[in-house]
Amino acid sequence: MPGAVTVSAGLALGVYAMVKATEVGWSSGQTIGFLAGSVALLVAFVVVELRTRKPLVPFSIFRLRTLRGANIVGVLIGMSLFSMFFMVTLYLQQVLGDDALEAGLSYLPLAIAIILAAGAASALVTRIGFKNVLIIGMLFVAGGLAWFSQISPDGSFTVDVLAPSVLAGIGLGMSFVSVTIAAVTGTEAHEAGLASGLINTTQQIGGALGLAILASVANSSTKDEFGTGADAPTALTQGFADAFTIGACFALVGAVLAGLLISSRDSQEHAESARAGEAFPVAV
Repeated sequence: MPGAVTVSAGLALGVYAMVKATEVGWSSGQTIGFLAGSVALLVAFVVVELRTRKPLVPFSIFRLRTLRGANIVGVLIGMSLFSMFFMVTLYLQQVLGDDALEAGLSYLPLAIAIILAAGAASALVTRIGFKNVLIIGMLFVAGGLAWFSQISPDGSFTVDVLAPSVLAGIGLGMSFVSVTIAAVTGTEAHEAGLASGLINTTQQIGGALGLAILASVANSSTKDEFGTGADAPTALTQGFADAFTIGACFALVGAVLAGLLISSRDSQEHAESARAGEAFPVAV
């Protein structure tokens, strides 16, 4: 119970501090105080876990190289993708003039791409391994976000949103499937739930951090554009474009780290075992 309370409170406070930082500033007393409180609670969590006989998170699980790598990449997946939905929605409504329903319907192609890509990824991991699928997925995400960075203030859904959203959706589907498989590879059956919880947590933390960073980038760029006399659509579009560029960089770094930190042998052995019909732990 002490471990659950300290880690939940620490993560929640940290996420809240990062999201609110775009409003009150990163150097504000509120942000610094909340982040310091978050760190203190997480340190308390580590102390509690090291001293209890039945820890919530046995730190020995991090001895697995592929699990460590998957969680680091999971942070970058969250940083690059979660904020994408936020920025695209604002672009659709504030620049292209869509209402809330139209903006929501604009995500249908992306949702379909995710579904189809996830199904294809499930088959691909048995052929080329989850590591290669993850790298390819992150490159698709980087490409989609880089394409989004070319949005125009007088653009349209068909020209500026449709194709890059499908590309990013393909990458998202491939990345989520492969990183989840990577995150539970090598764990014991009783550790699969813990490994699944870890990868989901790292993605959520990455999403909060990425949104805070990219919202700050967008706000700063927009203010600079207003300072040069630009009109609202132009200023907003430039802010969103700069944020998408940084998001693409996050995804590209994720692809590189997936290649460096995730074991190729684990990936190959998993693919060979899957083709042979052997069971592996599955995240729930």
